[in-house]
Amino acid sequence: MVPRVPEQLPIAVLVSGTGTNLQALLDTVHGHEAQIVAVASSVADAPALARAAEHGVPTAVFLRSEYPDRQTRDGAIADWLEGKGVRLVVLAGYMELLGEAFLGRFTDAVINVHPSLLPAFPGLEAIGQALAYGVKVFGVTVHIVDAGVDSGPVISQCAVELPHVSDPEEVLQALRPLEHTLLPDAVRLFARGALRPDPENPRRIICEP
Repeated sequence: MVPRVPEQLPIAVLVSGTGTNLQALLDTVHGHEAQIVAVASSVADAPALARAAEHGVPTAVFLRSEYPDRQTRDGAIADWLEGKGVRLVVLAGYMELLGEAFLGRFTDAVINVHPSLLPAFPGLEAIGQALAYGVKVFGVTVHIVDAGVDSGPVISQCAVELPHVSDPEEVLQALRPLEHTLLPDAVRLFARGALRPDPENPRRIICEP
């Protein structure tokens, strides 16, 4: 899917909230397999921005209210990221959709972490959806982003049994360690060119050893 990158992979992280997944990337792959060269936020006071600043990572805020439409804002974000030499875009709690024009500028190079076992419970409030459905097994998915809502090819998944849980925050706390492992692992795989589509099923991503 991507050529082997001989040096640290320049990546961008898009955020909207606290930035725990950004922190996981800063603590693991940053300065090793990858270099986080940009953090963009859709929220002006997102705590994730402070996490980036502590590591000297350039940040920028792209508020929805400052652009006439999503396409214009997506274009501004893409321009900024391309100016930083970004090769991979990581969505880490980014609570906005990205249009086809943005994705076309980073073809097969935008990944997302989602708090469910996709294709179950896509979109917003995934944990709440799962609890309302009465599931006993919850999980995390890292996937390639396409033009749909959490519908892109799956890179990796991990599950945890929580048969008696009813509180969304309790589920979230159980899933965060999974997110903090799967997302850096996906970046490592991308950085060494180990992700490729299955020629017999383009929806399936093969992770080479």
